[in-house]
Amino acid sequence: MWKKNILETIGNTPMVQLNQLVSHLPATVLAKIETFNPGNSIKDRMALKMIENAEKDGLLKPGGTIIEGTSGNTGMGLAMAAIIKGYKCIFTTTDKQSKEKVDVLRALGAEVIVCPTDVDPEDPRSYYSVSSRLENETPNSWKPNQYDNPSNPQAHYETTGPEIFEQTGGKITHLVVGVGTGGAISGIGKYLKNKNPNIKIWGVDTYGSVFKKYKETGLFDKDEIYPYVTEGIGEDFLPANVDFTIIDHFEKVTDKDAALMTREISRKEGIFVGNSSGAVMAGLMQMSDSLTQNDLVVAIFHDHGSRYLGKMFNDDWMRMKGYLNEEV
Repeated sequence: MWKKNILETIGNTPMVQLNQLVSHLPATVLAKIETFNPGNSIKDRMALKMIENAEKDGLLKPGGTIIEGTSGNTGMGLAMAAIIKGYKCIFTTTDKQSKEKVDVLRALGAEVIVCPTDVDPEDPRSYYSVSSRLENETPNSWKPNQYDNPSNPQAHYETTGPEIFEQTGGKITHLVVGVGTGGAISGIGKYLKNKNPNIKIWGVDTYGSVFKKYKETGLFDKDEIYPYVTEGIGEDFLPANVDFTIIDHFEKVTDKDAALMTREISRKEGIFVGNSSGAVMAGLMQMSDSLTQNDLVVAIFHDHGSRYLGKMFNDDWMRMKGYLNEEV
């Protein structure tokens, strides 16, 4: 039976065993391929849930305008849903995001405003502040605020978590997720911990982000914050959706290691994924000493490699960043 619209194809993404990339690891490693969602990322799940809940609560009214700050993927999910449901979209993003992401959002009819990366969240030029200002200025508008909106982890508690548990026959021992808004790791992690409290939930962070130090010390250290290249993970503030009680450990990955691993995934497994997936696998490699042959690890592959053709998959860009040796 066919689907009534594209939104009905969200979820039920495949789980694929990794082989060559992890041949030196004792554990079995599976990848949850979220690129099979129609917007090619895991964010489709929570974008739709945020809209559905806002409609139920009367926050999003017919003909309204959705205004959100996004790295690109959440905007894609929101834009698709907006087309089907009859809303307009205005998105703010940062100048470090790939051009492909901005182009895709505009292709879906959204207005996109590019803001500077290297400013505090409270700065009026930041993509957080600009989106809030636009919400105040735009009649009949609604800002999902994916960082604090409980519909974000709810989507993963209700869909992604159960899928992973079922697809592994309940044998999953470790979950590895890149952490940005915190919705995926917190929602999936909560579901899995409810099923089996012994399942380890590992979050992948990036240098320049505050998550790891906050988890380990309880201190929000502004000295941890500086610009970084890796897209889709890490933050310079603490989103409400990051449930630190569910996350057992944060592992930081360098921009270079994340970028190189992004390329390795496609070349060794034939799975074309983006920058945050590279960070996840690089983080898993760094933590591999604690794995055994009895472990079953699930790594989330968040989004598609086509969003990074001008960056991680571009040799000139990689050389400019100093990530490629000349013999590569």
